[in-house]
Amino acid sequence: MFIDRDMSQYIQKFKKFPVIAILGPRQSGKTTFTKKYFTQHTFVSFEQESVRQEAQQDPEKFFRKYENPHGIIIDEFQYVPEILSHIKYICDEQARAGYFVLTGSSNFLMNEQISQSLAGRVGILTMLPLSIGELQQAQLLPSLDDIILQGGYPRVYQENFAPDEFYPSYIHSYVERDVRQLTNVVDLYQFQRFMKLCAGRVGQLLNLADLATNCGIAVKTAERWISILQASYVIFLLQPYHVNFNKRVIKQAKLYFYDTGVACSLLELKDSHSLSHSYMYGHLFENFIIADLAKQYHFRGTQPPLYFWRDKNGSIEVDCLINQGYQLVPLEIKSSMTMRNEYFDGLIKFQEISNNTVVKNYVVYGGDTTEERNPGKMISWKTFGRFVDSI
Repeated sequence: MFIDRDMSQYIQKFKKFPVIAILGPRQSGKTTFTKKYFTQHTFVSFEQESVRQEAQQDPEKFFRKYENPHGIIIDEFQYVPEILSHIKYICDEQARAGYFVLTGSSNFLMNEQISQSLAGRVGILTMLPLSIGELQQAQLLPSLDDIILQGGYPRVYQENFAPDEFYPSYIHSYVERDVRQLTNVVDLYQFQRFMKLCAGRVGQLLNLADLATNCGIAVKTAERWISILQASYVIFLLQPYHVNFNKRVIKQAKLYFYDTGVACSLLELKDSHSLSHSYMYGHLFENFIIADLAKQYHFRGTQPPLYFWRDKNGSIEVDCLINQGYQLVPLEIKSSMTMRNEYFDGLIKFQEISNNTVVKNYVVYGGDTTEERNPGKMISWKTFGRFVDSI
């Protein structure tokens, strides 16, 4: 079963570049997508050792062998990063729009290599697990608790995997293959414990010293491991928004997972009963909404302009701020299924001190109805999948 991706609406404008790089976590659908939308390109994968060796030993012969007037897809290109200098040479010799399509499931040093080797020649897209809107379009959208547990990896829906069947194996594969191959982590068990500690802190301020102490590692190691998880699309950090609103603001970032299915598995939440009774439920719902918002921007080939805001005392907080340049769009996120006007209280206080940069307040909640109210708009999680289109 093929599930169409929102990225397909935006891929055409990236075909102007001689190189298109589609990055994202393993099994997020990059290979399926490229084969679907670049049908005339030759497909090669550096997952195959023999193909990797061909490219490493004689890159000129490699490109002659797979020459195609339409183009070439190189899957998991990060395994032979030196290939980028040869791609640059070919692009400069023969400027052909959309000729090279590169996919990569990790971002270890990748952006630096791309910026140095392919600056001005590459359009970069990020493919993440399925979003609310994509599941809705495919008529696969489950209940709220189920989607938090199941996450968005396509195989869960295409092959009817139960979360406790798919994710432990996925996490083990990620740790054993990507972490072992792409960075020097000696104790993989300890690294997985670190991941579990991160899952217990979704939606919270990142405290490296606390993570290091609880994991029994140095703070510098914790910092490096956070970078590894970011580079391999497991977590992302939401930065605080800094402006002179006559308030001292917090400076730490907040930690989120790109996929709540991974976070739930690490937390050993295996069914809706354990999820709904977990102290982490509100944090996981917040993670689910903010990750979906990030997907809506990434699928457009745009870096998500997302922040949060909290004053130094924690008395006023905005869960998510979208910076549109000319205005700020604030969101409060509540897992409750009941509409309450008091959910707007923090947003109204922020609006008062934000120098008229806020036009409208939004609350995203766990209920089924979307409704305009005097303080702002209450948005059901079910209709949140196209939020960026509506603002």
